Amino acid sequence: MNKPAETVSFTRMEDGTREEYALLAVHEESAIGALPERLMKAMEQLGGSLEGYRVSRLEHSLQSATRAYHAGEDEEMVVAALLHDIGDLLAPASHSELSAAVLRPYVSERVHWIIKHHGLFQSYYYAHHYDKDRHARDHFRDHPWYQDCVDFCQNYDQNCFDPEYPSLPLEFFRPMVERVMSKPREYSF
Repeated sequence: MNKPAETVSFTRMEDGTREEYALLAVHEESAIGALPERLMKAMEQLGGSLEGYRVSRLEHSLQSATRAYHAGEDEEMVVAALLHDIGDLLAPASHSELSAAVLRPYVSERVHWIIKHHGLFQSYYYAHHYDKDRHARDHFRDHPWYQDCVDFCQNYDQNCFDPEYPSLPLEFFRPMVERVMSKPREYSF
């Protein structure tokens, strides 16, 4: 018979003790350590998404990461390219923000900013077809990472819908995901 996991006794956070929060910290560390595997499984779930396009969201993401890898980007950017649309699973109307939130503790402020804003910047390529402002990204024209986000969308997003593109397989990126996403640079409460 399996022994139940040790749990805290409090029912309100304000009643917790230092020892109980130490126990929770162990569980939190375990959850953080398992993040790369959860992300890889979530990427697999993208295989059936992206209705109407010629490639799945997974293939789109693999093309993005493959292009970043072949362009010589660092691992952080390659992983960000791979995960840039992972937010589509739960937040299709705000996927950029959710994807960026997942990446935030593990990547530089620059990469976080690029992923957070790529949805708006990407709209440059299609917003006018919906009678929207394709230049909405210009609101950020004076931001130091404006051009980096333009470049990300140009090189690793808008051009990643080609069913003939020779993408690297998801497993190729696993070691990079494990290195980048296994230890947060910061932990925010």
